[in-house]
Amino acid sequence: MALARATDGIFITSEHRNVIASVGATRTLKANESGSLCLFDRAAGIVYTLPTPIVGMRFEFLVTVAVTSNAHKVITAATTQFLLGGIIMGDVTVATSGDYFEANGTTHVAISAAGTTTGGLLGERYELTAISTTQWVIHGVCHGAGTLADPFATS
Repeated sequence: MALARATDGIFITSEHRNVIASVGATRTLKANESGSLCLFDRAAGIVYTLPTPIVGMRFEFLVTVAVTSNAHKVITAATTQFLLGGIIMGDVTVATSGDYFEANGTTHVAISAAGTTTGGLLGERYELTAISTTQWVIHGVCHGAGTLADPFATS
């Protein structure tokens, strides 16, 4: 366990998490950034590209600014790397709504939220973990509005 000194005290560096923010329209993540919290903090959308998966690598994504144009998107580094798992999505305008969408692990390479039916609204949060050299497993909660639609894509 390593300790680091901050102006207001001491913290355990192994518990300190890297936050990736203010990246512009696109950002390719690096393997050594595994464990990072990646913010969707741009109303005009952000596209994060995952690195080539190494088993155990993980990234978490959080929407801090709702997307109003383009999309908040996470895509794999190659067309031979896939998303597997699923997300729960709720409609922020109707308290009793909800749906579950699955990434099939064989054709889905991205999750894309356009700010309405496919998610991308404030507070959305999900994590991707590499379980092989060709698959990332996803789980989390997405927030949409209107008739909810599948956010997983083949491109």
